[in-house]
Amino acid sequence: MSARLNRRQGGPRITVGWGMDGRTAQPVVSGVPTPLVGRDDAVTALSGALDAAARDGFRFLALAGEPGAGKTRLLGELVTMAAQRGCTPLWGRAAEFEQMMPFSALVDALDDHLDAQGPDVAEALGPAQTVLLASVFPALATGLAAGLAAGDDAGLALALDDDRSGLARYRLYRALRHLVDAVAGTSGLVLVLDDVHWADDSTLEFLDHIVRHPPAGPVLMAVAYRPAQAAPRLATLARAAGPRGQETAVGPLSLTEVEQFLGPGVSRGRGRALYEASGGNPFYLEALARMADTEVASLPPTVRAAIQVELARLSADALRVAQAAAVTADEFEPSIAAVAAQVPPAAALAALDELVERDIVRSAGARFRFRHPLVRQAAYESAAAGWRLGAHARIAAHLAELGAPATVQAHHVQHSGSFGDQRAVSVLVTAARAVTTHAPATSAHWLQAALGLMPDDGATREDRMALMMELSWAQGVSGRLAEGRDTARELLRMLPDDDWSRRGRAARLCALMERQLDRPHEARALLLDELSRMPNPRAAAAVPLRMRLVAESMMRVDFLAAQAVLDLMPDDADGWEPGLAVAVAALRPMPAFAAGRTGDALRYADLADRLLAAAPDEHLSEWLDAIAWLCWAESSLGRYGDALRHFDRAAAVARATGQSYILTNLLAGRAKTLVAMGRLPEATATAEESVEGARLLDSGQQLVFALTQVCLAASWTGDDEAAVLAGDEAVQRGVGGGEVWEATARYARGQALVNAGRYAEGAEAVLDACAGFDQPQLDRGTLLQACEALAQAAACLGNDEGAAAWAARAAQIDDPSLPAFSGFAPLARAHALRRDAPAASARAAEQAAALLASSERRLDSGRALLAAGQAHLEASDRTRARESLKAAAEAFEACGARALKTQTDRELRRLGVRVGSGPAAGADRGRDGTLGLSPRELEVALLVADGLTNQQIAARLFLSVRTVETHLSRIFAKLEVTSRVGVATALNRRN
Repeated sequence: MSARLNRRQGGPRITVGWGMDGRTAQPVVSGVPTPLVGRDDAVTALSGALDAAARDGFRFLALAGEPGAGKTRLLGELVTMAAQRGCTPLWGRAAEFEQMMPFSALVDALDDHLDAQGPDVAEALGPAQTVLLASVFPALATGLAAGLAAGDDAGLALALDDDRSGLARYRLYRALRHLVDAVAGTSGLVLVLDDVHWADDSTLEFLDHIVRHPPAGPVLMAVAYRPAQAAPRLATLARAAGPRGQETAVGPLSLTEVEQFLGPGVSRGRGRALYEASGGNPFYLEALARMADTEVASLPPTVRAAIQVELARLSADALRVAQAAAVTADEFEPSIAAVAAQVPPAAALAALDELVERDIVRSAGARFRFRHPLVRQAAYESAAAGWRLGAHARIAAHLAELGAPATVQAHHVQHSGSFGDQRAVSVLVTAARAVTTHAPATSAHWLQAALGLMPDDGATREDRMALMMELSWAQGVSGRLAEGRDTARELLRMLPDDDWSRRGRAARLCALMERQLDRPHEARALLLDELSRMPNPRAAAAVPLRMRLVAESMMRVDFLAAQAVLDLMPDDADGWEPGLAVAVAALRPMPAFAAGRTGDALRYADLADRLLAAAPDEHLSEWLDAIAWLCWAESSLGRYGDALRHFDRAAAVARATGQSYILTNLLAGRAKTLVAMGRLPEATATAEESVEGARLLDSGQQLVFALTQVCLAASWTGDDEAAVLAGDEAVQRGVGGGEVWEATARYARGQALVNAGRYAEGAEAVLDACAGFDQPQLDRGTLLQACEALAQAAACLGNDEGAAAWAARAAQIDDPSLPAFSGFAPLARAHALRRDAPAASARAAEQAAALLASSERRLDSGRALLAAGQAHLEASDRTRARESLKAAAEAFEACGARALKTQTDRELRRLGVRVGSGPAAGADRGRDGTLGLSPRELEVALLVADGLTNQQIAARLFLSVRTVETHLSRIFAKLEVTSRVGVATALNRRN
């Protein structure tokens, strides 16, 4: 007989052969599922979710209930219904004793399917994503290895990037989402994940990702968990999925249902006693009912005791194999259980026959699993602690003999390794490094286990400190910032006082984590304390700490303090580490810019650019937090090409060196630059990646950075709802009070409200973000944009005097040395003049368009051309209006600014210009039947056509009534109708 290593352990497929002594394996009974009694509401929810997934695409269903409540039985009913409807049902389960195995439930669910359908799935995914997913699924890894063995070197060419940032797992989650879509095909997929309260962090992160970025196909993802043991992220998944999510509570059975469950063979009196003893819990009820020869009065007080009674009735060999199987894995193979139990293979098979007959375990093909996790837990706990340790050791030794990867051995090694066992330490460290990129939480767990086995003496001290630095990093990128901070502080206590270089690295890492934890004062205190320990605070070793102090001061908008520290630092000196001079130069532009010394800032930026170009990547990795400031400064100065070039290079180094805190910041800055340049699709993708990275880190600061750019990108794209939601979340995070990034988030939200037509509310928010222009924290360029937004809002509200005041304020702020922003002053003036002096307004708008276009701000140049066209139209100059509006439409089309393109097309049609068969361009209307509406607008329009009121639509779509009203106003404009009846008529024409 042959058997594979347990698939959930994630290694390559290893075949184990052992003799049967002439014994032929007999068929085994897999166990009869308990009858489904009651649960009408839950079954209706299951059926409804299946219908919704088939009709509308992705749905997420969560079943929440206490242990033994019947969640697994309901999931079995769901699988049966899915198969009857022609869907592909796949089932996986997380396990209590393998909680650190990365993606264990997903591997359990998908790997056998991939083993059978691997080539088709790989073809659908493409080689790049297949290579990425092969790091998780043994079936794909085996197929990839076979392809390489056959001479196909595409896998090697497409191997994973050397990305140690921890954010490679975001790309892995996207690949997993595409895999789910590929498996679903057109017939649909029901992906069941049971017991996800035991799922590893990587699985939970993926679930969080997929509900926020659902697959396109007919996919129903159903999970079951115990609320009391669920992490907050798990408990909120159904809510995070919005209208696509649903949670159903699975409670106890009623007395009537218990009697039906037990059947007519159980007397009413015993049935009531069993109901009272079990509390209506189906699993407890079943376990107690099995003890038919025991008086109810003498039943054990707990169901665990009842299960122990079941186990006590087993033969000695069967009990030993059950205990060994419980140690082995949630789903186990006879060969491994035999090794753990120290019994011959034939005896193991005989014992398994008995265990199946008693329904302790159930067969799953060539593997077996316990009928319920509580049974496995009882079997595990029934074994003596020392025997369990020995069983883990036997399994670990057996896996090592087979050449199993360290990741397969690690679970058993950590449970059996002895203090000072260098081989165990080596296995755990190797396993930790193998999963670093896609499962940093597991990596941190195994590193901690390795450190726990290492003596703390002179011989191991250096290795121990090196592992602690790795551990601190892994904890940080997995979102355990406080633990990473604590590890870094412990490392500082261990390092010799005169080991300035390593102390500096540890202190900087610790300060970065304190900053991500929104503890800037602690970060600053740590840096000052470390500097005070140095006998020469101006020595080369002190410079990195001083640089971090500069960054902390700039975050607090204390640019004078930042400049004061910089003034004490030379540009270069003997003994400086490679790249340090580049880092110091990179910090200098931003304080100069903030102080209004634009000429100095530009000169510093030129110098930093030259030094950066001459430095190799390996000299930059240590100083990316400083280089990030150069990138942001260049973007703020309007040097967009330089900023993008440096953002991209720094991001590549951050990925390769694992600096995820810097990477999310760099991605947010890159998105900001792309928004300014009008490259909205790129900006949206980059901002969303930054958001995902920040959520993985669980860093409030980085999330606000990222959400701010999502808000702006979505707003200029025309997705007002997404923009305002992102802006609301960024502001409501409540972190960063008094710092520049918090003010920027409030400005972005205000701009989004103005763009959404909520002028009064938006103007108030923008003015608040600018602190009423009384010592504002925002940079000069953003203040100019704020003045233009305020002028536009005032003009749209009919407040020409207010618009003129904001235009005058913009003229005062304008700095000729910042040409990228000079166009906002004349654009603000154009808004103010449009009503009373349209010809002058048009001239001002054309001036603005020319200035903005020359500075690579194509979107804003298009906005100025739109304003010019509207003003020319007001002045009855139809020829020039047509020219300006056509140019504006081209700009918006190129930028991906859908709402502005629609508005411009509407103005062109007023002039008799054909721009397509409807409000949107012909490519958007007619071909796909959307009439130029966004997906959400089309959803609202369809409900309007069905006769629903705004309040009913808001309740149906989980929106506010105001948001529905905003959507409706845009729908009216795009469809060129003025009533709800007109909306219905337009939709009927579409059909």
